[in-house]
Amino acid sequence: MAAGRNARKAASKADAPEHKPAPNIPQFTKDEDLHAYREMLLIRRFEEKAGQLYGMGLIGGFCHLYIGQEAVVVGLQMASTDGDQVITGYRDHGHMLACGMDAKGVMAELTGRQGGYSRGKGGSMHMFSREKQFFGGHGIVGAQVSLGTGLAFADAYTKNGKVSFTYMGDGAANQGQVYESFNMAALWKLPVVYVIENNRYAMGTSVARASAQTDFSKRGLSFGIPGEQVDGMDVRTVREAAIRAVEHARSGQGPYILEMQTYRYRGHSMSDPAKYRSKDEVSKMRDEHDPIEMVRKRLIEAHGVSEADLKAKDAEIREIVNESADFATNDPEPDPKELWTDILLEARA
Repeated sequence: MAAGRNARKAASKADAPEHKPAPNIPQFTKDEDLHAYREMLLIRRFEEKAGQLYGMGLIGGFCHLYIGQEAVVVGLQMASTDGDQVITGYRDHGHMLACGMDAKGVMAELTGRQGGYSRGKGGSMHMFSREKQFFGGHGIVGAQVSLGTGLAFADAYTKNGKVSFTYMGDGAANQGQVYESFNMAALWKLPVVYVIENNRYAMGTSVARASAQTDFSKRGLSFGIPGEQVDGMDVRTVREAAIRAVEHARSGQGPYILEMQTYRYRGHSMSDPAKYRSKDEVSKMRDEHDPIEMVRKRLIEAHGVSEADLKAKDAEIREIVNESADFATNDPEPDPKELWTDILLEARA
């Protein structure tokens, strides 16, 4: 049995791509680092609380946490402008918060309460906010890519100057509808940035075992779509790459692919024990590449922010998250009549 465990550990180590920090990393100002720190910390603390509520039975169904990947969506949002759209898959709570959606509404949706963004009917994978230009949260793997391309088509058709940020995972990048979307986006030069969040494991299968081409930035080459690999654990490199991608898309040159090399610390979902990788692998990523800890260290060493100030910021974020949990556990459940709403749109001729 010991030999079997050692073999599995060796296989896991071989399957996991080596993390390569980007050279010539751009620098952030103090205000930019403070902003990134707050946004990433809010996502981290929110997801930790969501995990607790799930364990208490207050969140049902599936629950996919974003812990470890915070730098991706925060860096991309730092390169966006008001009106740009965001659409993603089921690991979506971080994207909602980064878009400015209220933590109370997000948490209440997770617990199925009437104060949730979908009035308690959507849950973790299906909540939206037209106000914040967030279009889901989608449970079908890869389905959001076609929809995000559709958003970009509308943007191009109306010439509104918006860009569609369409997120997917490394597993979704192998789905057929993704390449149909690439083809149309390139053909019509649609303003869409495809963000492939490569967290190394599609559910429980490593990238090396599931993908013939593991450089996801090249997935659009046959369509003429440029792409690049990005250190998704460093918010600075994410923001820099996002600026290039957004400029390309917004200027009428068509789609752009960003492969974000990131890592999730938890299992695929709350029901996943993640036995397909070693604890040493996870610990190494946490110790050497944690996106929040990197910013925290810069704030102290480069910007002169005190430990006391950072502890105060953490306390502020924890209070926001605790208030969201209190709201989500005390808010009433939706009236059963809600089952019959939002299912039919009556259009006038």
